[in-house]
Amino acid sequence: MVDSMPPSEPPSFEDAFSGDDIEQRIYGAVLQTREPTTAGTVADRIGCDPKTARKYLGWFADLGVVTHYDGHPDTYERNDAYFEWRRINRLAADHTIEELQQRVGELTETITNYEREYDAATPSKVEALAVAEAETARSVDEVYGDLADWMTARQERARYERARQQRAGATEHERVTG
Repeated sequence: MVDSMPPSEPPSFEDAFSGDDIEQRIYGAVLQTREPTTAGTVADRIGCDPKTARKYLGWFADLGVVTHYDGHPDTYERNDAYFEWRRINRLAADHTIEELQQRVGELTETITNYEREYDAATPSKVEALAVAEAETARSVDEVYGDLADWMTARQERARYERARQQRAGATEHERVTG
């Protein structure tokens, strides 16, 4: 009989993918990898045969999930551009053009407020230490927090705008061909 009761505790971080099939465990290892890694390292990390890891990593490379680098040994690296593309596609699929446009507007307002507040076009133009020293009401950590939020708003606005354009293009294509 299969035990249908959920486990009382989540798996440990070191063994986070132990219940998943091998493909999911390799995918999980790829998600956690920040630099080119060999199939052997992935295999050791998740407890599988290196040939199996190499097979799935090759498949993930074909899909664009990882980038494969020839060498001795070959290495594989997570393809952040793939995940960005997926995120934008998901936004376009999950939201209407109006919702996407509204979010672009909200983010633009946030960005504009930061530009005014810091009298700068981008967060990289702000000297956080100088701002914190000049304004006794804000700590350097608060200024850095604002700059991080500002940068995130800029990145999110670009994603939402790309999703809006993608959705608008799909809608236009449907109108013309439909």
